[in-house]
Amino acid sequence: MKRALKWLISIILIIVIAGAAGGLYVYNGMQPVKASEQPVKFTIEPRTGTNGIAEILEDQGLIKNSFLFLSYLKWKSEGSRFQAGVYELNPGATYEEIIAKLNSGDVVKAEMIRFTIPEGFTVTQMADKLAEQGIANKEVFLDLAKQATGLSNALLADLSDSDQLTFKLEGYLFPETYELKKGSTETDIVQRMFEETSKRLDEIPDFREKLAQRGMSLNELMTVASLVEREVVADNERSLVAGVIYNRLAEGMKLEIDATVQYLLGKPKERLMNSDLRSVDSPYNTYLYEGLPPGPIAAPSLKSIEAALEPESSEYLFYVTKKDGSGEHLFAKTYNEHLKNIKKSKAAAE
Repeated sequence: MKRALKWLISIILIIVIAGAAGGLYVYNGMQPVKASEQPVKFTIEPRTGTNGIAEILEDQGLIKNSFLFLSYLKWKSEGSRFQAGVYELNPGATYEEIIAKLNSGDVVKAEMIRFTIPEGFTVTQMADKLAEQGIANKEVFLDLAKQATGLSNALLADLSDSDQLTFKLEGYLFPETYELKKGSTETDIVQRMFEETSKRLDEIPDFREKLAQRGMSLNELMTVASLVEREVVADNERSLVAGVIYNRLAEGMKLEIDATVQYLLGKPKERLMNSDLRSVDSPYNTYLYEGLPPGPIAAPSLKSIEAALEPESSEYLFYVTKKDGSGEHLFAKTYNEHLKNIKKSKAAAE
């Protein structure tokens, strides 16, 4: 009897010790790993289950035991709201801290690139600027602007297929400040800028109806808008200058816009000579050819697009820049009036 009692006591002691040891194992296994100030970055891909997440956390040394973490999740009814993404965690975080971070989707903010494209820039100027900032390869950017390949947007159907175009996307990469993820490709950048143009056009009330009423293609409208952009400084003159352009087209007059020659020269000259105006034989040269250039010569602002869409009606056929520093123009209905305005402009500069 005494012997049997001894065995019973021994068995009970073994069970108690084993239970205590197991409890201690579980307790220790659920404690945070050794704390560190060095964050650990890890990625949870979309549709990764809790089993996979637990294994990632254990592999990264952020928890001691994936099975115990999974058991804790089941006990707490957690894990169904975990979000995919790139995370950073410092070793030493508790289960509750880890769960809270994964539930909130507190991911690492992506490094961004930021750049500004001024209004009136050509795609060549854009390519130069982005190359200087180390954001894009100039030649790759220009090739995309020329071919418009690899892009997706309904606006593609409106682009001209003329083989006279210097760049198919000239005028369609909206001048704006952009933020994109670091590592974005030239295609990503061009796509984003192209989408911005589409978005801005869609925001103009009744845009397509107004365009149809003018009997113009989008390419023609954007071409006029680009001319306005490069010719006008004062906002209050944009619609009036657009009206002059339409008046000259209606009269069958050459537009004779300096900005088209500047576009052909590549590097703008402070002052064009008469020889410059007829030196480059190109359909873009409005001193040599009637009508609009084959396409836009720069990226127009929204104000210039709106001016081209709804020009101010007048009888003016000519304008000349005031040489008083205002950037404004003197307008004339006849060539004789225009010659007088030229004299006034020159006199103001003296």
